[in-house]
Amino acid sequence: MFAIEKHQQNGFDKVFLTHHTTGTTVAVVPGCGAMLHAFIVQDGDDSINIIDSYTGKEEFDEKAEANGFKGLKLSPFPCRIPNGTYRFNGRQYQLNHSLQHGSAIHGLLYKQPFRLVQEQVLGNSAHVSLLHEYKGDDAGYPFSYNCIVEYHLEENNTLSITTTIKNTGISALPIADGWHPYFTFGGKVNDLELQFCSREVLEFIDLIPTGKILPYTTFTSPARIGETALDNSFVLDFSKAQPMCILRDPATGWQLEIRPDNSYPYLQIYIPPHRNSIAIENLSAPPDSFNNGIGLITLAAGASARFSTQYAIRKV
Repeated sequence: MFAIEKHQQNGFDKVFLTHHTTGTTVAVVPGCGAMLHAFIVQDGDDSINIIDSYTGKEEFDEKAEANGFKGLKLSPFPCRIPNGTYRFNGRQYQLNHSLQHGSAIHGLLYKQPFRLVQEQVLGNSAHVSLLHEYKGDDAGYPFSYNCIVEYHLEENNTLSITTTIKNTGISALPIADGWHPYFTFGGKVNDLELQFCSREVLEFIDLIPTGKILPYTTFTSPARIGETALDNSFVLDFSKAQPMCILRDPATGWQLEIRPDNSYPYLQIYIPPHRNSIAIENLSAPPDSFNNGIGLITLAAGASARFSTQYAIRKV
């Protein structure tokens, strides 16, 4: 039996999607960037939450940026735009977004409130839809659009997340989309195994693509992460079978399987210095897409774009 419940905890107004038969639970926080806050499965008498998130609203308000934008919606652009400047349709724009290390980062909605606009419980799933109506408030991005995020919990510990962007303005707009979840199995990521379907990495200078694509095969088959440092964009190979990415804990047998559709052709992977979790980010475009045009979508007035990924937790 599936259910949807709402509770306030540690200052967060949370929405819980739960499969009571198995105990699998997903917690989202609409008011904080449509945040994915928890994904919990039962392991015998214990439970495991694979999402590294914030302890409460106070930490989120004070440290969302410093602690890595954990679990948040990246829109209308993911990653970095150097100096917060770009050109679109022959015009120069300057984002008012505060700069980090000289770049605008991770869009304009990651701290914005979404509201719950739909919820549905069926025999085999629970579903919620969250909406933010962006009105073009930043002079550097004066394009209005609706961002709808749908969380869909299904059987077999499977969570599907779909984002729909609808241009509500009168002119075309540039758009790219992404997510920024951090995953953990409770220990250091050094002890985990990683595999993803890519043999290509974008060359970066100062975390910005140069336009070159380089070979990369370290994790084409399962390999221990160890001391590997990662902050890179990989080009997914959709000719391979899903899942596109697997993160496995060999000590417990639990693994996370990530199944984006081809609306998310890039996989950004980042391991923070503390190495307690790993960000595995589905992106429609890599850093600085507003300038380099890689993966950038020009969305006509009234048109929509859809982006979808799926997370499944398995015991193998």
